[in-house]
Parts: sequence; C-alpha cells; structure tokens
Amino acid sequence: MSLGHGCVDVYQGAVAALVPFFVTERAWSYAAASGVVLAASLLSSVVQPLFGALTDRWAMPWLLPLSALTAGAGAGLSGILGSYPLTLAAVAVTGLGVAAYHPEAARAARAVAPGGNRGMGWFALGGNVGFALAPLLVAAVVATGGLDASPLLVVPGVVGAALCAAAGRASRARPVAGAAAARTGSDDWPSFLRLSGAVVCRSVVFVGLSAFVSLYVRERVGGGDVAGTAALCVLYAGGAVGTVLGGRLADRYGRLRVVRRAYALTVLAVAGTALVGPAVYLFVALTSAGLYVPFSLHVTLGQDYLPGRMGTASGVTLGLTVSVGGLAAPALGALADGTSLRTALVPLIVLPALGGLLLRGLREPAAAERLAPAR
Repeated sequence: MSLGHGCVDVYQGAVAALVPFFVTERAWSYAAASGVVLAASLLSSVVQPLFGALTDRWAMPWLLPLSALTAGAGAGLSGILGSYPLTLAAVAVTGLGVAAYHPEAARAARAVAPGGNRGMGWFALGGNVGFALAPLLVAAVVATGGLDASPLLVVPGVVGAALCAAAGRASRARPVAGAAAARTGSDDWPSFLRLSGAVVCRSVVFVGLSAFVSLYVRERVGGGDVAGTAALCVLYAGGAVGTVLGGRLADRYGRLRVVRRAYALTVLAVAGTALVGPAVYLFVALTSAGLYVPFSLHVTLGQDYLPGRMGTASGVTLGLTVSVGGLAAPALGALADGTSLRTALVPLIVLPALGGLLLRGLREPAAAERLAPAR
C-alpha cells in the first residue's frame, strides 16, 4: 500500500514540478501556469467527498489500480497537448485519478496496518516519497526531452496499478476496525470540521510553496533549474522523515499536542523562507518538517472523529483539504505577477497560525480500534 501510494502521489508532485517548464517552454505567465495546479486540484476537490461516501458503503479495491492508471494518463498527456485548455483538461484527469485513489486507499491501509499512528505514518510515507521523487522524475524526463517526452510520465502509474491490485487482494480479507466502530462510536462533526479547517490552511501553504518555491529559489540564489529543483526536492523529501516522526511523537506525546507544535514551527519556517535569503534551503527544510509531521495524524484524527464515516473522513483529510489548497494558487500567481514572488509568499506565513487557532480546544478522540467491540 505504501509503495502504491508513492506511485500515485508522484502525480500530485509532478503537476507542480511541470510549472517551471510550462513557464519557460510556453512563455506562460505565473498566473496561467498556476492555473495548471488549480485544474488538477479543482476536480479532485469536487469529487473527493463522493468517492469517500462511496467507500463508506462498499469496499472498492478495484478502484485503486484504475485510479493509478488514470492519474498517469493525465500527466503523460499534459506535455503533448499544445493548447492551454487541453493541457488543463489533462491535468484535471490527473486530479480525478488522485481523488479516486485516496479514500479507498486510506480505508485499505488502516485495514492491513491497524497499528494506528505508526501504521498510517508508513502509508503516508509512501505518498511523501512519491512527492519527493516527482521533481527528479519530471526533470529527468522533461529537462532532457522537453515537454514532448511527457508520455514517459505514465510509467509510475502502471507500476502503481500493479502494486495496488496486489494490495487490494490482501485488504479484502481484513475488514477495517472502523467498520465495527461505526456501530458503537458517535461522529463528532464540530471537531472534525475544525480539524478540516486547519488542514485547509496547511494545504494552501503546501500547494503555494510547491508551485512557486522552485521559481523563487532560482530568483533568490541563482543556479537555474538545478537550484529550483533542489529546493522542491528539499520541500518534498522532508516529508519522508516528518511523516514517520509524526507517528512516533504522537504515540509518546499525543496527536493533538504534536500537531499544534508542528503548526507553530511552520509559521516561523515559512517566515524564514520568504524573508531570509541566505539560508533559504534550511528554512525550506524546516517548513517541510512542520508541514509533514502532522500529515498522517490528520488522517487518523479525522477517522476517529467520524468513526461511522471513515471513508468520508479519509477523503477529506487525505484528499479534499489537500486539493483545496490548489484553489488559492491562481491568486498567489496573480499577486506574484503584480508584485514579486517574494511578496506572494508572505501571506502564507499567516495561515499556519490560523490553523493552530482552529486546533485550540480540540480533545483527543478515542481511536477506532478502541471503539470497536472485541471479536
């Protein structure tokens, strides 16, 4: 499940990694290029709750390989469709594949690894590794062959489909604990909505940096495409450590305490990224840690606030709120066109602080495994 997650989430990272190449090869404005991120995010945002609701009613393991292939096909076509509308349509298909994947995948992951925070941490790790590898994959394919070589980007989708098919067969034999918990636990919608609001704030910061940190670092430190790609890799690679670390810290100190501290770190780290030039890579790394430590904890908290609707909770915390961040990308792009990239990053400092305020006063929910009756 973790490896399959990585193959699918390559495409979330690949869309942002393609933005600099659209700017340079097609002479798009920042606002037009950020519209690509919006297209991938918008469709994903709209349909993700639907897939979550469907997985609450039926297990659909066949959806995992199909969604991996769909995401890969969209990314592969994005570079060879010359017109702007067709490019947007292709990346929207990528967003659809990603949206279809996450609710069912989170349900299946908790079924085969019901170890709570650590189990979901390893599952999320796979996705974060996929994010981290996306800039390298895009650079290897597009920097050498141009956007016309983008059909090669379908390869991770094919591999992911095979892995997901194998994992789906295993998960069918293991009903998730949350299915039993639905009969005994009550849904806490107010707490879930506040958690979702905090994740939206985190999402806008992450998507905004994903879209523009590469261009921003190239502008600040020079070094061309190499410097920009390195910054994007640092942003994504920090997730490999942060996600697993988050699960371990949560087992020791509690999920909400860890999440609140991570949001506080993110405020300082984003401020350093936008305002302190010489140590930009260090602050990007700290920002990555602050954004990724709570990543898997959002998912398990959401599932435990809504034990009767774990598919919906997974679709929102793992998918919808992440995709919603893309809706802010055009506004940030327009601000960058009108002022500068540095000015466009400044509003991102406030959002983690707002997320931290939404988390204040929330109580730790009972884990779904503890809610489930003994078998």
